[in-house]
Amino acid sequence: MNMAVSENFLSSYRGSDDDFGLYGPNSVWNRAALTSQQGDPFCCLAEWQMSYHDVFEPNRAIFARESAGNALAFAVIRVGGTPRGLVPLDDMWRFGNPLLGPNAVDLFADTLPGLFAKWGGDASYIRISGIRPHGRLLRELKTRFGNSYRFARYERDVQCGASLQGGIDGFLSRRSGNFRRKLKKTLRNAAQVGIQIERHVPSAPSQAEEIYQRMLSVELASWKGKGHCGMADGRCRPYYLLMLRRLSVSASGRIMFAVHDGKDIGFIFGGKAGSVYRGQQFSYDENWRDASIGNVLQFSQLEWLCEEGASRYDMGPLCGRGMEYKQHWTEKRFWIETWSMTKD
Repeated sequence: MNMAVSENFLSSYRGSDDDFGLYGPNSVWNRAALTSQQGDPFCCLAEWQMSYHDVFEPNRAIFARESAGNALAFAVIRVGGTPRGLVPLDDMWRFGNPLLGPNAVDLFADTLPGLFAKWGGDASYIRISGIRPHGRLLRELKTRFGNSYRFARYERDVQCGASLQGGIDGFLSRRSGNFRRKLKKTLRNAAQVGIQIERHVPSAPSQAEEIYQRMLSVELASWKGKGHCGMADGRCRPYYLLMLRRLSVSASGRIMFAVHDGKDIGFIFGGKAGSVYRGQQFSYDENWRDASIGNVLQFSQLEWLCEEGASRYDMGPLCGRGMEYKQHWTEKRFWIETWSMTKD
């Protein structure tokens, strides 16, 4: 397939808020992510992928190519200084897909031979994440590359989400009676003690930074902050700030604070990929652990998203330590897989 191609080798990328016009719904990368039925569309966005690269793997060269509504973006892995393979930019969580758009496999097949010849290496290993089982992408990859690469499933994960069809009433109709009764009591108790909810949509990096500092103050007062296992620690701290700054380019971040007597006691943070919301982090002051602040914030976020006409509320991975609570808030399951391709 002949395609008009623009190439970007972004190895000199330095992590600013919108270099190369990557962010927001109008970039080719993000348009391809939003129109290709991804299992986790938010984590396919440039805001997620490039923020991961710039914080966790800044020394890896990036290869990105786009054409006719398709995009691909990989990190290059080297052996002895020589390029030997391609992996997703986010090669830790692996929620997103580096091949985006209806003809992404064609673009990839057109790119691969010349890419490593130019660098004096060989694409002996490729890892592709965010693949939906039994989907078109995997079939096309095997058809195009099955004669030269061995395919193996690298890992499998299940994501969860909730439909927002029918608004907040529709959401509640899909929850159990026990869930609704407990939630009603929790919301009533929060109102009685004077907890208020604030909504924030940062539309500039400076606003994102101000809001993030408020989030960190709550995080440090939470069990996660006190246990040094939350977003205030290590590389997670700059990662979420960088992502929130980039989301501000298109005003796609959604943050809520629970406030009592003028003091922040909880927050919830996520972002929108088109009509799909993806939760990222929430936390609350440990002194308020018996007030179910997390449930108050989750429901408040759902109300807000329904007002905006969002279609889905994604909560990320379902399995793992501390993820059990998500089962009560969601009814949809999305399996995603990572596959390896090794040259024979």
